[in-house]
Amino acid sequence: MKWSLHTPEGTADILCQEALLRRRTEETIAGVFGGYGYRGVETPIFEFYDVFANNAGTIAQESMFKFFDEQGRILVLRPDLTTPIARLAATKLKGEKPPYRLSYCGNAFRNERETGGAKLREFTQSGIELIGADHPLSDAEVITATVECLLAAGLENFQIDIGQVAFFKGLAAQLGLDAEQTEQLREMVDRKNSLAIEELVALCDADDALKALVVSLPSRFGGMEVVDGIDESLLGDTARSALDNLRQVYSIIRDYGMESYVSIDLGMVQSLNYYTGIIFKGFTHGVGYPVCGGGRYDTLLAEFDAPLSATGVAIGIDRVVSALMWQKKEVAVQPEITLIACDNDDRAAAYVYARTLREEGKTVQMWLDEGSRDDVKNFAKEAGIARVIWVTADGAQELD
Repeated sequence: MKWSLHTPEGTADILCQEALLRRRTEETIAGVFGGYGYRGVETPIFEFYDVFANNAGTIAQESMFKFFDEQGRILVLRPDLTTPIARLAATKLKGEKPPYRLSYCGNAFRNERETGGAKLREFTQSGIELIGADHPLSDAEVITATVECLLAAGLENFQIDIGQVAFFKGLAAQLGLDAEQTEQLREMVDRKNSLAIEELVALCDADDALKALVVSLPSRFGGMEVVDGIDESLLGDTARSALDNLRQVYSIIRDYGMESYVSIDLGMVQSLNYYTGIIFKGFTHGVGYPVCGGGRYDTLLAEFDAPLSATGVAIGIDRVVSALMWQKKEVAVQPEITLIACDNDDRAAAYVYARTLREEGKTVQMWLDEGSRDDVKNFAKEAGIARVIWVTADGAQELD
């Protein structure tokens, strides 16, 4: 094969219509975040490996693209954007009073055969990080902003599923599970393998009703009835507090009128070493994996000597665009092009005329060849250009 004619595995060329849709989606989402008071920041595409090495095990070091600088220090293409922003907030915003509302849009890179179901090694994320606020209002704000972003982008039929990591951790502690067993249970719940869960908890010295509750976690999803249906007398302080937190966040979302887009999923258990409270994912038709995800991560900033609470979301631009294209949403239309042509002696007049149209917000192309008016019209017809203007020093005439 001639590799010069192909893109590497996990990357893709993006053609005009999709590129336009991506840009408009990015701009739309950035506009929603800006309306909430989030300020845009940018971090380098590559960072020292140390930035991610201690990141609570959320990103396997084998999945990072690594290389070396001139001093032999290990660098990586950023595998996510939250961690660099945590570094930025901890080191560059020390003099500012929290909470910090920061937004971003950029590419991340992972050396994986699959990324959340999509075979992409380079992917674009737009998101926000709300740092230094631990009230349920902050989690609700991030989730609400996410809903508004997806609506503004053009999605209609989507669902945000909310879970609570601390609730699961509390139950695991009550069962007397060690770290390895807790991770085993997490994987079983995540895969909704009720039989394996039942076998594991049967070995625990705990109340049968508590065991039954844990076994039922994969099927506990829906509205507030999911929370209200739990016998809280079975719960320890950690699980009870987590459930109360989930109830508060959902109540705020309901006050905002967004509850129709949100459901509760107590079987959502991911990245226990990273997330500390509320977690959520967004799903829609046409994409078999989450279009967004986020949650509370109150321990990450401490790794950069800034023990601040934090919550945030990352929206997958590639995934949202795929969903929009699958759902055939008319959200991106190429602008109408006006073609300007002239004789050689009238180039100055043609350029001034074209610049005037561009200042009015119109899209203008110049005829880049010599030829008759018929030649120009034939070219415009083949190129799908509806409007052609012939310019002379005396004025402009639109050609039929």
